[in-house]
Amino acid sequence: MPQNFLTCDRDQPMLLPPDLRDWLDEDHLAWFVIEAIEELDLEPFYASYRADGHGRAAHDPKMMVTLLTYAYAVGERSSRAIERRCREDVAFRVICANQTPDHATIARFRVRHQEALGDLFGQVLTLCAEAGLVEVGVIAVDGSKFAAAASDGAIRTYEQIATEIVEEAGHIDAAEDEVHGDARGDELPEHLARGEGRRAWLREAKKRLNAERAERGDPVPRAREERLELCRQRLVEDWQTEHRANRDYEAYRARGVMKDGRPFGSPPKPYEPPAEPEGKVNTTDPDAKRMKFGRNFLPSYNAQAVATEGQIILAAEITTEGVDFEQLDPMISAAERELKNAGVTERPAVVLADAGYWSNGHIDALRERGMTPIVAPDTTRNRPRKTRLGGPYDFMRRVLATESGGALYSQRQWMVEPVFAQIKANRRIERFKRRGRAAARSEWRLIAATHNLLKLHRHSSVAATA
Repeated sequence: MPQNFLTCDRDQPMLLPPDLRDWLDEDHLAWFVIEAIEELDLEPFYASYRADGHGRAAHDPKMMVTLLTYAYAVGERSSRAIERRCREDVAFRVICANQTPDHATIARFRVRHQEALGDLFGQVLTLCAEAGLVEVGVIAVDGSKFAAAASDGAIRTYEQIATEIVEEAGHIDAAEDEVHGDARGDELPEHLARGEGRRAWLREAKKRLNAERAERGDPVPRAREERLELCRQRLVEDWQTEHRANRDYEAYRARGVMKDGRPFGSPPKPYEPPAEPEGKVNTTDPDAKRMKFGRNFLPSYNAQAVATEGQIILAAEITTEGVDFEQLDPMISAAERELKNAGVTERPAVVLADAGYWSNGHIDALRERGMTPIVAPDTTRNRPRKTRLGGPYDFMRRVLATESGGALYSQRQWMVEPVFAQIKANRRIERFKRRGRAAARSEWRLIAATHNLLKLHRHSSVAATA
């Protein structure tokens, strides 16, 4: 009797057309993502296409959104890799209904609908709220650095950028020649340590400039010549801002009295801003800043998240600052806006944050809005910092020393830190694919939306088997 095997004949044509519903189990993530996208308002995607039907047919935006959402959910973000999986991976083929958008189409769709893709975060949060997953009695905020799509070797000074512009474009504008003068361009910058007053004015001016850039959301050009010119403009803007802030500060001191009417003490030491733009900028992604990764420094963004006890992300934002102490109030305010838009009427009661978020002003702002912030005043509870003794610092140490305060604060670690661990370790997302602050923000919000979608899928699976 011959051996008995199932027939494997690859030349056998299919007698009936294939049914995509037979390719995946009913509880597969791909089906869940398809159903979830069906619930979302995709009008912003469709609005950018012609309504008269003229022109070459485009892939259905709903299919493209579903494809990108599923790809990000499983940690696949390269447009070429997504195209390959549309050919080879059954789940991707089901989502695309056996169509295969090429990598250029996928990349262009992601760029064209950058803002709309980021806005999916709010709609997915609404789905989580409707499923009862959003409980905001206790929330936690944290940040983690993600490498930018740029090399550390692409960082240049103003003079180096000017030289490259000359080499690549063959000319440099006359204003630049006036700025350079006879200076070499590699002189060490004069320290700004001329008194806290002047430093504060310069710091606030730079903060306003960064806020304006973030609001503009300038895209990073693809052409290198255009990127070099953008980088030159950034350094010139910084230089001009420093000069204006210094002039304003000198005029303020010339009045002889402070804003509250008290006279100034000793006159400030003289300070002359640099004669030409200083500092450095990354010519691949001008918005990225060098931040510390272990022992190294890399061009990066600081991704911020507010999470619930169930690890649902309530707010996802990007900052170019490597430290977190100015992010507490803005992130909680962002969470309040997202909750309101998602139809959640409950307001946060307790806010947890580590020592990096310590800021007296931000803590007071949360208290004024009826929240109880529990923020570690330092990295260790056993060694108080001598420079912070008294007032809110001592009060917070006493709160953390109590059984209830310590128990509440201990929740922070397993509420928000696993969110970043799941994204970085499980989904292998440690670097942004997009360049520029606005693009990185859109990508981070899409990453956060797919994180919440995975939580919702897990919840739905458990509910179905209960």
